[in-house]
Amino acid sequence: MPNVLEAVTTTMNSLREKDPDQPLHIGEAMACWTYLGSLKESVVMEQAALNTTVDEELRHILHKAIEMCNSQAKRLEDFMRREGVPLPPSSPNRPESDPDSIPLGVKLTDAEIANALALKASTAVIASATSSAQAVRNDVGLMWTEFQSEQLTFGVTLKNVMRNRGWLIIPPAFTPPGVPTT
Repeated sequence: MPNVLEAVTTTMNSLREKDPDQPLHIGEAMACWTYLGSLKESVVMEQAALNTTVDEELRHILHKAIEMCNSQAKRLEDFMRREGVPLPPSSPNRPESDPDSIPLGVKLTDAEIANALALKASTAVIASATSSAQAVRNDVGLMWTEFQSEQLTFGVTLKNVMRNRGWLIIPPAFTPPGVPTT
């Protein structure tokens, strides 16, 4: 067992260190640029959703999503500035408005908002995993792993709320051909 613990400790310590004089490769820079742009646009979508719903539980989740996206965006912006990567353009923040003044033909339902959040979180998990796998630098890989972990945690919380509220879209059960039915 000491060999396994030693290997884990060595791996964890190496992940915390920036590779000396190793610039970002173009894929790492592009992943940062794309993910930051997605985070910024997600915040705008979440702000618009806040202006649409009056459901307190969904509003709480939207506030948590905005908080997470802003936190990740701040860390990523700081990293990109240090590395000399230009920041992507983004849409302006949405002002607060009265959800009851939105016409029904325009207003998203709570289930639509929750499913859009789930799609956003799923996409962010995949983007983070892909970026982590493509990272050469340990500090970059660790950053993506942190982002993925945060998105996964958020996604599990959201899925539980969606399941409890009846908003989770579940595919039909699969029964392979030839399986006996009872």
